[in-house]
Amino acid sequence: MARIMLSANLNCDRLLILDKALSVGGRYHYQDGGKRIGGGGANTGIGLLWAGHQVSLATQVGADTLGDWLVAQISMMGMDCHYIKRYQANTCEMLLIITPDKERTIVRPLRPTFQLPAPPVWSSYDALYINSSAQGAASWAKTALPHCLVVAQLAKDDRDRPCHILITSATDLAGCSQLPPWEFAKQIAGDSLQAFIVTEGGDGAVLYQENLVTRVAVVATHVVDSTGAGDGYAAGLIHGLMLKQPLALAMEEAARWGALAVATNSSIPGQPLADYLGHTLE
Repeated sequence: MARIMLSANLNCDRLLILDKALSVGGRYHYQDGGKRIGGGGANTGIGLLWAGHQVSLATQVGADTLGDWLVAQISMMGMDCHYIKRYQANTCEMLLIITPDKERTIVRPLRPTFQLPAPPVWSSYDALYINSSAQGAASWAKTALPHCLVVAQLAKDDRDRPCHILITSATDLAGCSQLPPWEFAKQIAGDSLQAFIVTEGGDGAVLYQENLVTRVAVVATHVVDSTGAGDGYAAGLIHGLMLKQPLALAMEEAARWGALAVATNSSIPGQPLADYLGHTLE
């Protein structure tokens, strides 16, 4: 299988389950759902590991007990942790607030700035996936483009995301630009861009290419927890592309992975994806 590098966050999620929908000035009761590993690094990487790929993660966590726990958890799953930096401060929990309609609100701490190290030898990798605000991410992408597939999530700001395939959700895209989607994506990703994928929740996803627009249907599922849906989609897309599937077919695979992600009470992949991939959970 493929060798894949992820530049993405590794979080300790604290799940708070509310008794009613959020509103300004409201008062709420919650159930503490406990802590769990999360973030794009775990949510994307674990499924790719289960699919048989070799996955490395570039991120940072604190040099404390909680950081030790996070690194140990993903290391035991088979993730290469050599590119995980430890900073001299506590690892803060990210709050995931879940309302009765299964929607989630994220409250996260300010993180120390993460500077990616010198890039690896990209000819040793098949794909790079970028889903973080790490400094040096654009430089990593530019050096990787001639050697391997580069997939990136649209950033929350207008920073460059050099890549072959750019992904975002319709929610995150709203209000970003008045340009047509393909022209906007080219501004962000550069001339290397081959595809711009916009997920639309229950309406599926839209593939924008130069002079071509293709819609791919959603896979019906029962939503248990929507956290990690986008990460699961990205993992399924990368998996399909590593299998040399045509882009539209890889998007169908991504839709399956996204549907399986929200069918489990966790942000990281669970039993539904393990069953689909034939992976035995220990």
